[in-house]
Amino acid sequence: MQISQSEDKIPVVGSSSIPQGNGEGLYFSDGRRKVDYVLVFHQRRHGSIRSRASTSVSHDRLSIVSNGNFPPSVGPDAERARAASLPGGEAMGEVFMELGSPGGNELTEPADHEMRLIRQEFEANLLEAGLEIERDRELKTHGPTFTRLHAPWPVLCREAEFLKIKVPTKTVYELKEESGFGSSMSTVWRKMNQPFQPKVPHQDQECVKYLTHCFSRDKLHLYNITSKDTFFDNATRGRIVYEILRRTVCVRTCQTIGISTLIAKGVYDASFPLHDGDYKVIGQAEERNDRQLLHDEWARYSAFYKYQPIDLVRKYFGEKIGLYFAWLGVYTQLLIPASIVGIIVFGYGVATVDTNIPSLEMCDERLNFTMCPLCDGACDFWQLSTACGTARASHLFDNPATVFFAIFMSLWAVLFLEHWKRRQISLSFSWDLTGIEDDEEHPRPKYETILLQKRQRKQKNKKKKKKNERDLTVNSSNRKPEKQEDGTVTGKDRWRQKLLSAMAAGIPAAIEKLTWKDRLPGYFINVSSILFMFGLTFSAVFGVIIYRITVSALMAMSPDPETKSNVRVTVTATAVIINLVVILILDEIYGAVALWLTELEIPKTETNFEERLILKAFLLKFMNAYAPIFYVAFFKGRFAGRPGNYVYVFNDYRMEECAPGGCLIELCIQLSIIMLGKQLIQNNIFEIGIPKLKKLVRAIKNKGSAEEELEGERPPQQWNLDYALAPFEGLTPEYMEMIIQFGFVSLFVASFPLAPLFALLNNVIEIRLDAKKFVTELRRPVAVRAKDIGIWYNILSGMGKFSVIINAFVISFTSDFIPRLVYQYMFSQTGTMHGFIDHTLSFFNVSNFKPGTAPHSSLQGDITVCRYKDYREPPWSPDAYTFSKQYWCVLAARLAFVILFQNLVMFLSLVVAWGIPDVPKTIVEQLKREKKLLVDVFLREEKEKFQLIQSLFSKDSSLHPGSHTLSPTQGLSIPGRFSTLPPGLTQALTGEGVPRARCRAASFSLFNRNIPPRNENENSRHTAV
Repeated sequence: MQISQSEDKIPVVGSSSIPQGNGEGLYFSDGRRKVDYVLVFHQRRHGSIRSRASTSVSHDRLSIVSNGNFPPSVGPDAERARAASLPGGEAMGEVFMELGSPGGNELTEPADHEMRLIRQEFEANLLEAGLEIERDRELKTHGPTFTRLHAPWPVLCREAEFLKIKVPTKTVYELKEESGFGSSMSTVWRKMNQPFQPKVPHQDQECVKYLTHCFSRDKLHLYNITSKDTFFDNATRGRIVYEILRRTVCVRTCQTIGISTLIAKGVYDASFPLHDGDYKVIGQAEERNDRQLLHDEWARYSAFYKYQPIDLVRKYFGEKIGLYFAWLGVYTQLLIPASIVGIIVFGYGVATVDTNIPSLEMCDERLNFTMCPLCDGACDFWQLSTACGTARASHLFDNPATVFFAIFMSLWAVLFLEHWKRRQISLSFSWDLTGIEDDEEHPRPKYETILLQKRQRKQKNKKKKKKNERDLTVNSSNRKPEKQEDGTVTGKDRWRQKLLSAMAAGIPAAIEKLTWKDRLPGYFINVSSILFMFGLTFSAVFGVIIYRITVSALMAMSPDPETKSNVRVTVTATAVIINLVVILILDEIYGAVALWLTELEIPKTETNFEERLILKAFLLKFMNAYAPIFYVAFFKGRFAGRPGNYVYVFNDYRMEECAPGGCLIELCIQLSIIMLGKQLIQNNIFEIGIPKLKKLVRAIKNKGSAEEELEGERPPQQWNLDYALAPFEGLTPEYMEMIIQFGFVSLFVASFPLAPLFALLNNVIEIRLDAKKFVTELRRPVAVRAKDIGIWYNILSGMGKFSVIINAFVISFTSDFIPRLVYQYMFSQTGTMHGFIDHTLSFFNVSNFKPGTAPHSSLQGDITVCRYKDYREPPWSPDAYTFSKQYWCVLAARLAFVILFQNLVMFLSLVVAWGIPDVPKTIVEQLKREKKLLVDVFLREEKEKFQLIQSLFSKDSSLHPGSHTLSPTQGLSIPGRFSTLPPGLTQALTGEGVPRARCRAASFSLFNRNIPPRNENENSRHTAV
């Protein structure tokens, strides 16, 4: 089938033989033009569709491809007329052919017909923007249909200039290397690190660097362009095409702007750039593409000990994803020293447990401490020595080294943030992100929809107020959009202005925006819903408290002595497991609720939407994860009362108390189970199991349709394989998981010194798990440019400061560190810890029990006095059961320690932050050097321009001798004192008869014959430099 004389420009999509380029499924059918982006729409199967001619071809057009610079007229008649206007197929255009029944008897649903018209207009506008389109060989009655997009070189250049993409110039300079002792140490360190480096080509990035500059079409001669096909890498090409897709409008059919709105409306099913082929290496390993390199050197669990190829990750996925993995790598590396110190602290506790005097006193049966019952009636008196195991375990985490570890971890958090700032700036320099401006953001689809609805309401209200001019108002409001639609729409600003003014004539676009009044219902629902979620979290925690109280009472009534002895362990373990399950369930619910609440706020841009979503999700998930831990750390046992005057819940159940060894051991159990369980379950079930289950469901769903079309079908192309992958849904879940883990590591680390170790082990697996997911299981995301990790840094900084306060209160009020210090230096007779347990136990006269609360039967014999843990006056004191002097001394010491600890750590944190500069000195020097080199390059270019212009005018002067006087009637202006031309050129310009030089002659690119001519339409105009 011969359509055009130039098949390299207009390939025949329906041809039987499809040449392939270097990568299968990565090129158009001519095998030369890359597929930069893919649009997918799904043809639904309808019972009304019956084709007599073919079951696989619907009544639609088949598009052969073009770059189409023609008016965006839509509709079958207009497009057939346009195709017929191209004589012989010689001009660049688009050819349409009718497929299916010639009579057009096939029936389609109205919604499908409307979607098809929208797609036709959208793709016509894409053609007008300069993209080239290739569609499927045949349009099916059901199943996915793919539209491939290619950006030719002129379009890439135009958009790269708009987006201010930095590209390498021909100028290369050597990076400054250290000298002397530092150089030798760096060499030794590089040799030691060699086995841990991924086998990825570095392209001489360690010693030399290309000078970069924002792309400009007037300076093509300055750039290191070896090939137009590879000058912009695939990630950059995809980003450029996405920018075009994001600002392309449909004003005739649906008044929408951008591909995101069309996907939300169901016009398209998906859109994505292609991966660089299969991730499995076929053939020689030396010819691996970037995806295969990432899979072999980064996304394998066997590469857990290697550094990440961050530069390659950034090149393939873009700066935003590259910064996430760089941050995760820095966080994981700095967990190594924290884990080592935590192991040392835990080892100190293990080594000193047999010499710890308070533990030995609790385990000494000769001291015979008879404790008061743990519940009313059914519980008996008990001996403190039975809690020996709890006391010894508590010492493993509650020892003097814990205070040092808490101070160390607070400084570690500051050091981590400072180190990340330096690393981030180094990456910004090496990735050429310094000095970039934030990309212009388009309004979100929902924002534009609500805004258009508001304009419609205003228009209706205006009509009601002007009933006497009703006919005139209706006619004018119906005509004005038609006038706007008939105009040529070019330029993204005019597109957006036309979209926003299409449905409300006469209302200025500048004053049209959503105000706080429009968002007030959303804000009200947000506040009330978040408060309700807080109440739900607290209710879940309270429910677990009731469970612990009731189960403890029931097990204490058991006649089995073994059951009675294991009450505390059984209740604590089961309650923590229940807490874990509730946390995991509420996590998923809160994630969906946060998304719904953010939509109700109607944020204008994606950045605003993402920041608000992150804040809500973090707030809800933070409360969900840490509420049970906060209860155990700061509330459990504080409001239980004392024997004879206990606090009751529902008038029947006593509030629970801490274990004899303190609440710190319970806090440790709670923290460890929730942290480990959350990580293991989320990693193994949510991140591995659920995606595989979804993939299996999709495969089963598509199996039936695939079997019907298997016969005579060619092997699946790359766009088919990528469409079968899961869509990329953002980095928020990945960041959120690590931020919650950072809270476990920093907030309550005083109670669990092994938390950094378990976090390190988890992150080593997490990096490879996320890498494997991005490389093999997700569609390729659009490369997004980002200078930093955004709001996540502020959250990390806030948590680091909050951790100082939390650790101070944990050490002061949850552990026994302060009571031990007060006893040793104020109340001990010998200045040692002997007698500490007796000092912390108060006396209670059993005759003061309330009726019905004393033990019904006792195996301990005749007991007159029992002991309980508190600082209160004995029953024989005039102020019986009131707080003693020791209580107030301990409380004052605790508050003083909180103030001292907080100020000391904050001061040391400021010293650390001040001592570590944000910008490395080498980066500062290299930035200055780059600026100097850029100035030299541009001065040299200007000098060459002046020499060229002078030579041109000297030739003109030789061709027109004697014409050096300027006529007054000539419109040539005489250069003044601000002229940049040399004196010789000024004389030439003032000569008579010399033709006026065009201002574009100063562009050196006009003298480069290798540059293709550009279309001088509105989209491609630029200002010469």
